[in-house]
Amino acid sequence: MFTKSMNKIVLATSLSVASLSVLAAPLTKEAAAIRGMEISVEAKTRDTGWGDSTSDMLMVLRNKQGQESVREIKTKTLELLNDGDKSLTIFNKPRDVKGTSFLSFSHPVGNDDQWLYLPSLKRVKRIASRNKSGPFMGSEFSFEDLSSFEVEKYTYSYLGDETVNGLDSYMVEQFPVDENSGYTRRIVWIDKAEYRVQKIDFYDRKNSLLKTLSYNNYQQYLDKYWRADSAEMVNHQSGKSTTLAWQNYAFKTGLVDGDFNRNTLKRVR
Repeated sequence: MFTKSMNKIVLATSLSVASLSVLAAPLTKEAAAIRGMEISVEAKTRDTGWGDSTSDMLMVLRNKQGQESVREIKTKTLELLNDGDKSLTIFNKPRDVKGTSFLSFSHPVGNDDQWLYLPSLKRVKRIASRNKSGPFMGSEFSFEDLSSFEVEKYTYSYLGDETVNGLDSYMVEQFPVDENSGYTRRIVWIDKAEYRVQKIDFYDRKNSLLKTLSYNNYQQYLDKYWRADSAEMVNHQSGKSTTLAWQNYAFKTGLVDGDFNRNTLKRVR
């Protein structure tokens, strides 16, 4: 959600729109940074106000040989004023991961708070910020990838326009502010019509292309908010991939802050 610093960013980018419109291409480095932030702020603004949501999710892990394993998951998310989202991920199947749960508190500034409950160990493990680049439950998603997008977490550069999934899209380079990030940068394609993320390229600490995340088949909810039916993360270096598929989305279900409590992770269903 929006913080005081976020409001300042919105004001600064709004004041810059007029000056950017008269700049000749290519943009200067400073103008590209302003334009990249402006696009990212607009994408965040359009996805604000949904309150809370739940969904059923399938996670399909695929190795280099194409062999698959499937996990059934329940997700719950809470949007907060003046802070990042809170999310709860609960594994229901198969038996070897049943009861595993993951709680994440995203923050616009500073380290996110994340905890993982593993039934086999019967304890809640806190994910240290220095370990957030590690894989989440054997998937190609890292703990870092599971945090909500917050504008303050990055600096920006507008790279140009490109067609993705048949849609005219902006290309925005985003540089993580957090020194513990597993990425040097990421390139994000955001469609011009609805400001939905279509694709993200992730570059590792050696600045080599590591992964690509592609979103597919967006659906609109509450006549305003867009959610993809599926997303696929492909690891170019290992040849592995992970697909997430969502269904049964529900919004404004009445979730409250108390539903996202690390002390109750062992009992969530």
